[in-house]
Amino acid sequence: MQIIFDDNGLHKALAPFTLTRPVAEIRFGIMTIRESWEHYFDSCNEEYETAYLTEDYLYAKFKKGSPDEESLIIAGNIKPSPQLFEAVQNLKAGEALYIAHINMEEGIKVAQKGMSIENKISINPERINYIEKPWHIFQRNDKAISLDYSLLSNNKNQKVLSDTNRCIDEENIFIHKDAKVEHAILNASTGPIYIGKGAEVMEGAIIRGPFALCEKAVVKMGAKIYGATTIGPECKVGGEISNCVFQSYSNKGHDGFLGNSVIGEWCNLGADTNSSNLKNNYSNVKVYSYETNKIELSDVLFCGVLMGDHSKTGINTMLNTATVVGVSANIFGGGFPPKHIPSFTWGGVDKTDRFDKEKAFQVAENMMQRRKKELTDGDKAILTYIFDRLA
Repeated sequence: MQIIFDDNGLHKALAPFTLTRPVAEIRFGIMTIRESWEHYFDSCNEEYETAYLTEDYLYAKFKKGSPDEESLIIAGNIKPSPQLFEAVQNLKAGEALYIAHINMEEGIKVAQKGMSIENKISINPERINYIEKPWHIFQRNDKAISLDYSLLSNNKNQKVLSDTNRCIDEENIFIHKDAKVEHAILNASTGPIYIGKGAEVMEGAIIRGPFALCEKAVVKMGAKIYGATTIGPECKVGGEISNCVFQSYSNKGHDGFLGNSVIGEWCNLGADTNSSNLKNNYSNVKVYSYETNKIELSDVLFCGVLMGDHSKTGINTMLNTATVVGVSANIFGGGFPPKHIPSFTWGGVDKTDRFDKEKAFQVAENMMQRRKKELTDGDKAILTYIFDRLA
């Protein structure tokens, strides 16, 4: 069976994160949306392969789907639950599953079996957790963490917490047997806490759930973290963090506040980088839209920074409320940079230049080599497309 993840028309709506990946590759909860679906399908012992319906330039790295009458096409922006997975499994050829709506034509399609739709089935929207705007990734992360926690926490890989730690509601805390947690304060009364394989929570860290620390990620000494927060694989974080999602391989290793934010892959926030997440007049924030290429009023009160892959900030960088940063931007200088920082920006405050593409590749390669990863030809093709057409 071929399982195809469809961007569901949300490529621009979920940028800057979808500039470099299909929608289903966004980390939302503990796992990416694709990984969560695969976890369910793996439990059924069915043979399948995954592919995508996304932007043409992304096929340089991600496999293109070829739908046929046996294909299962799933909206890449929707997180699975046990009830939703059961409904999707029960689909027959020619059937599509929609979130219940007054007018089904305006409803949100969850999945369909085969290329044509002959019958539409509705499902209660209360059972669905999905994203349609970048800020939904942190706003709805609490439920997403809980859904993934129920899939990933099991006694086989459970580690007994060391008595050097102080815990509240320890029954809601999962520590992988290969993780390290010593002299930390863990409060799971407000949501589950998940510490993945090879992850480490250093001494003096204070963590309030819902919280996920993914494989080989690190919380540094004295960090203060509020839920709902996800620290993706091999990220390193310190300072004060509140309701943020780090995709993977990114660093916020020093003091500084980051709240209500999403950070892409291979990003680095310099020491004492701070983001504002609330306007002084307590009004809804204005956010740059990749759909209209304008800064528009949103329905969001709290929003920090939305940062695309491979972007960096220098020390003491100050970021305005609801700052949107593209891909491979290098931000530094005194004062506040603009609320929208395009891809491949060099500077951003006193003087702004364009980041040379080959130098940007070299920076990416240098950072990735530290994690024993490679900037592939597919990665370069995607970044080149963004440099030439989207920056």
